[in-house]
Amino acid sequence: MSLALIAALPFLGALLPGLMIRAGRNACALLTGSVTALALLGILLHAPTILGGGVVETRITWVPALGLAADFRLDGLGLLFAGLILGIGLLIILYARFYLAKTDPMGQFYSYLMLFQGAMVGIVLSDNILLLLVFWELTSLSSFLLIGYWKHLPEGRQGARMALAVTGGGGLAMIAGMLILGQIAGTNTISGIIAAGDAIRASDWYLPALILILLGCFTKSAQFPFHFWLPHAMAAPTPVSAYLHSATMVKAGIFLMARLWPALAGTPEWFWLVTGAGLVTMLIGAKIALFKHDLKALLAFSTVSHLGLITMLLGFGTKAAATVAVFHILNHATFKAALFMSAGIVDHETHTRDIRRLGGLRHLMPVTFAIVVIAGLSMAGLPPFNGFLSKEMMLEEAAHTAPWVIPVLTLIAATFSVAYSFRLIAHTFLGAERHDYPHHPHDPGFGLWAAPALLAVLVVLIGLMPMTFASGLVDVAAGAVTGEAVKVKIIHWHGLHSPALWMSLAAVGGGLALLGLFPALLRLWDAAPRPEAKRMFDTVIETLAALARGIDRRLHGGNLADYLWIACATIAGLGLWAFLTGSHVAGGQALQPVPPVVAVGWFALMVGSLAVAIWHRQRLLVLILISIVGLMVSVGFAYLSAPDLALTQISVEVATVILLLLALNFLPKTTPVDTATPRRVLDLGLAATGGLLVGGLIYALLTRDFAFPSIADYHLENSKTLGGGTNVVNVILVDFRGYDTFGEITVLGIAATLIYALTESLLRPGPASDRLRHWENDTQDAGDRHPMMMVVATRMMLPVALMVGIYIFLRGHNVPGGGFIAGLVVAIALVMQYMASGFGWTAARQRIDYHGLIGAGILVAAATGIGSWFAGRPFMTSNYGYFEIWPLEKFELATAALFDLGVFLTVLGAVMLALSSLTRIAIRAGQKVNVEAYDMQDRMGGEEH
Repeated sequence: MSLALIAALPFLGALLPGLMIRAGRNACALLTGSVTALALLGILLHAPTILGGGVVETRITWVPALGLAADFRLDGLGLLFAGLILGIGLLIILYARFYLAKTDPMGQFYSYLMLFQGAMVGIVLSDNILLLLVFWELTSLSSFLLIGYWKHLPEGRQGARMALAVTGGGGLAMIAGMLILGQIAGTNTISGIIAAGDAIRASDWYLPALILILLGCFTKSAQFPFHFWLPHAMAAPTPVSAYLHSATMVKAGIFLMARLWPALAGTPEWFWLVTGAGLVTMLIGAKIALFKHDLKALLAFSTVSHLGLITMLLGFGTKAAATVAVFHILNHATFKAALFMSAGIVDHETHTRDIRRLGGLRHLMPVTFAIVVIAGLSMAGLPPFNGFLSKEMMLEEAAHTAPWVIPVLTLIAATFSVAYSFRLIAHTFLGAERHDYPHHPHDPGFGLWAAPALLAVLVVLIGLMPMTFASGLVDVAAGAVTGEAVKVKIIHWHGLHSPALWMSLAAVGGGLALLGLFPALLRLWDAAPRPEAKRMFDTVIETLAALARGIDRRLHGGNLADYLWIACATIAGLGLWAFLTGSHVAGGQALQPVPPVVAVGWFALMVGSLAVAIWHRQRLLVLILISIVGLMVSVGFAYLSAPDLALTQISVEVATVILLLLALNFLPKTTPVDTATPRRVLDLGLAATGGLLVGGLIYALLTRDFAFPSIADYHLENSKTLGGGTNVVNVILVDFRGYDTFGEITVLGIAATLIYALTESLLRPGPASDRLRHWENDTQDAGDRHPMMMVVATRMMLPVALMVGIYIFLRGHNVPGGGFIAGLVVAIALVMQYMASGFGWTAARQRIDYHGLIGAGILVAAATGIGSWFAGRPFMTSNYGYFEIWPLEKFELATAALFDLGVFLTVLGAVMLALSSLTRIAIRAGQKVNVEAYDMQDRMGGEEH
């Protein structure tokens, strides 16, 4: 199975739960689990290749000139993480089916979960830094939805916002760091960056890149000082917490540090930054976890501590430590997921997670007790469970790492880890049975404890037989991290000479002592002053928000003139600064002679533009002047041999003038004076300065030769051979720069939709709607809203205009024309029908939804671009061919015509949607809407609304 398909499956699966929930909760869970199982199967099919030392790759070229490609790569590290993400994800889906209440929208939950799963799978399979960054940010967005799933809980909303702010901010820093790495290595592929490790470490940009990337990793994996967000994410439902803390999200930062380990590790900067952050996080998380009374809070801070442990091992920079880190990633995922799910079971059955209200549950919940004992002792690092094996190996590595403070602090953190693990077991399940539980507990049904039980079995199997159940996977994963083959030997007994043995015994003894002294220590903990991370975070956010509001009040007062003044002053100032500080060489090109007719046209254009500024308060007059200026520009395009631009400009002018006339119908005739005379003088000075600067720039460009050849030569030479068209302008728009055009029609569709949304807001009940209802036009009615002559003329013009539009569309690839101009021509023809016969008559006869027309246009354009992938060519690459069908002459067909069709539909839909939106305002304002076409029928008693 293709790696691209494996990465896409969870996203496709996210579309299904919302539909399948109508078939029932079981069907919804079954289908969701089937998609995850299929993706897991795809990974397992590649496992023999990976375990044999191979690598699987899938590469999809998009825009190779920019390094944009969908590159996927599966090696040992990817196999470990993808297996954990999909395997534990499958168990989470099963667990969530029985955990979520009937009132919880399960379809929505599974959709969010699959989005999150897809983002994580995309991260671990990506071999392109740009693609990885996209998936990286998707994890932040999808985790926001999951953490805030219970929207009615304030702590859920707060936790979601905190997670998004911290991880999103770190992600922005990481984007810069990854781009620097790509520049140093000269490639965007992660495998290429890893291969360029020596050059990266020797670069002057190594330290900035390292700091920026570690900011992204530390925020995502909750490393000090960004550790505070993860415990607040426990407000999410327990299935989310179990998934988040064991196999996803927080492991993303760990994964990236491991992935880039060959390129970034091995320097003093790496050692002190990564080891220091990991060691401090490990110690702080373990200490706080001991004193938490909420089961999930205790487990959350224990996750912080264990993430610090893995980070510290990666920071040591040795291949042995990196191997231990990989092994502990596997072990931590198994026992932590089991513990979180067990905490959810306790909460589900007792209706509380407060350890102080629990105790004695082993009598009532023996199955849950057994699972927690196995997973808890593994978390504490006791034999014969898997956590013991990686903990012993970790202590061994720490004992041989200088300076001495590292093994000492590691031992202290391990001691706290034993203590909170013992407290979790003892204070929750041991002791006498109580009679004041909020709800009388018992073990749940098989569906709820099956998933954690399976993980507990893995904890035991890996612990007892690591060489059978873990060593092969650890070998290939560690080999992918270290860059060389690894053959790790995992054993239970390292001998009496091993410092890890004595450190482990000290940790267990110290943990038991801390548990015995817990009541006294708790009183000291409660009495001791300490910084509260959440309060500090809230203070920072409130300060930044207040600062932003202050800046917003100063810069965004709602006056468009102020915005334009700031923008124009900035541009003019920068241009003037460049002119005054730069060197000047006279241009060698002589200006072309100006014929008298051209001079007259230029003078008329200048006078028209000046008249707009002078009479700008007379809205109707200014609109007429603007249209004249636009027509003069069209004449200029035609004179300069740009017929495509001339046709486009004329079409745009006609369409916009009609729409603006409709809009002006609801505005006062004149614009009120809103600026004082000094401000107008200042505006005049700025306008004159800007005009002189732009004129000077144009003069400089026209009188100079360029050192580099113009790209126009390339387009002229290759328009026919590569694009299949002789109209170079149209070939550029639909082929060479088709991606730009696709973005432009998307923006056009969005703009039309926004116009619709704005007018829709005017029609809803409120002050604006009330003003419209009582609006009265102060102009005199002409008495013939739909003159018969205009109706007859437009009816006759419509088929002709449609024929012209089709003709312009079909000829556009070789002679002036194309989808944009054709769309405007047809739109104008339809607009004339509205003007002549009225909105009611015309709307009753149109059968096409304009929203759908815009969407269809964008989809057709996108599908045309995507179609090039199936031919093995980059996105938006067109193709053409010549065909002969009797009795027709030989003719050409180009895929660019389909793209142009998308442009045509989008333009037509956008213009008509804008017209429809303005007309609906007119109806709301009480204007008459004829169902019949003629005023004569109206006067004779024709039907009227």
